Amino acid sequence: MEKFQQSMYDLIVETSTKLPKDVRRAIARAKARENAGTRAAMALDTIVGNIQMADENVSPICQDTGLPTFKIKVPVGVNQIEMKKAIRAAIVEATKNGKLRPNSVDSLTGKNSGDNLGEGVPVIKFEQWENDYIDVRLILKGGGCENKNIQYSLPCELEGLGRAGRDLDGIRKCILHAVYQAQGQGCSAGFIGVGIGGDRSSGYELAKEQLFRPVDDVNPIEELRQLEEYIMENANKLGIGTMGFGGESTLLGCKIGVMHRIPASFFVSVAYNCWAFRRMGVKIDPATGEIIEWLYQDGEDVDFAKELEKAEAAAALEQGEARVIDLVPPLSEEQVRKLRVGDVVRISGVIYTGRDAIHKYLMDHDAPVDLNGQIIYHCGPVMLKDEDGRWHAKAAGPTTSIREEPYQGDIMKKFGVRAVIGKGGMGAKTLQALKEHGGVYLNAIGGAAQYYADCIKSVEGVDLMEFGIPEAMWHLRVENFTAVVTMDSHGNSLHEDVEKSSLEKLAQFKEPVFK
Repeated sequence: MEKFQQSMYDLIVETSTKLPKDVRRAIARAKARENAGTRAAMALDTIVGNIQMADENVSPICQDTGLPTFKIKVPVGVNQIEMKKAIRAAIVEATKNGKLRPNSVDSLTGKNSGDNLGEGVPVIKFEQWENDYIDVRLILKGGGCENKNIQYSLPCELEGLGRAGRDLDGIRKCILHAVYQAQGQGCSAGFIGVGIGGDRSSGYELAKEQLFRPVDDVNPIEELRQLEEYIMENANKLGIGTMGFGGESTLLGCKIGVMHRIPASFFVSVAYNCWAFRRMGVKIDPATGEIIEWLYQDGEDVDFAKELEKAEAAAALEQGEARVIDLVPPLSEEQVRKLRVGDVVRISGVIYTGRDAIHKYLMDHDAPVDLNGQIIYHCGPVMLKDEDGRWHAKAAGPTTSIREEPYQGDIMKKFGVRAVIGKGGMGAKTLQALKEHGGVYLNAIGGAAQYYADCIKSVEGVDLMEFGIPEAMWHLRVENFTAVVTMDSHGNSLHEDVEKSSLEKLAQFKEPVFK
């Protein structure tokens, strides 16, 4: 079990820090499709640079290392109880070493366990088989993409598509709608797993099971093969694009599975996964506990170091048509009102992180720091202390902003906050507050945790650590932190525009395709 525990630790580290070959090829194809100089191309350049940095630093690709889900097949007679203990020990070690962010929170008290263990966490599912080796698959699926999962009960009415019936064409409509509703909030361009049939829970399990299939495999069921190909071709015509910026690449993979159901129920379940598709697998020798083979290693590898140097991400911004504006907080209302949707900003100075717990806290309490003119960053970083007790950001990309929609506008007005950074955009209430108060929303590149961690030159302080590392308010001194203005103080929203445009494009798929 000591060897097995080390093997599980190695699997966790590899999954968190290095994308598998099939995912890299899908991202490379997406990058090749985009037009140079566009916001989508800039986002993909940043993504590629981030992947390379994660490789070099052996650090998390994305700061949200998600909910670890293990699927394990074992020969008869293997001690699953001891295996589970070893996996939990490996999880604790990986968290301590900064390869996983502490993500396990008590649902009743809100307390973070600090070690990624808790009731039901990690998820470990065993299955016996007749082979003589152990097969372990791991997926790290972050909260941003997990929140864009969706389930349909057929028949139903779908915005832009009309009625979806209990047939293959109804399933087709559900899948297209699932991609549309995700917009950029799940860190598009993404991957989807689809489960047809089952009940409410088994349908979702089947959908997530599809995410363990290789991106380039071929569905053995002919009808589903055709449907997967159709979705891949047409979902990318919706124009949602990388990060929801618009563009040619919205979906990188689609895998569909089917199971029986009872007559009264017909569910279509969709598991959405971000571009940072972190899933790996290994074969284990049950006698020694050692890794005998790494999975998902077939086909050509993509060496992004040869395609992109880190500095090219910033250069790609300047080659486009966007204005590039340097900002040093605190910001004045006059500065902010000069910004327009499409502008690129580079921030140097101190910014403050704030996620769900902070926003809820600020509604009823004073801020621990003076936020007048300041910038709030929707981010739950991976943090480690050095030998001298100083904190360092190991991964620090943006989290999905829409969760803060009930609070954001009120907090900006209450404390004088002039800008927020996040991903995926925000809604009408926040947009109205930006207009009234003189504020701006800045979209950073979701999942680019290494790229942005490199912009953090020091951690100046931290407040409200009782909420746990991801939810505390970190004071971060940054340099040339780059983001795009996607909501301005004049009532303009790129997210609103892309959603409206993609809905119009979705309507072209209303007519039946599969008879």
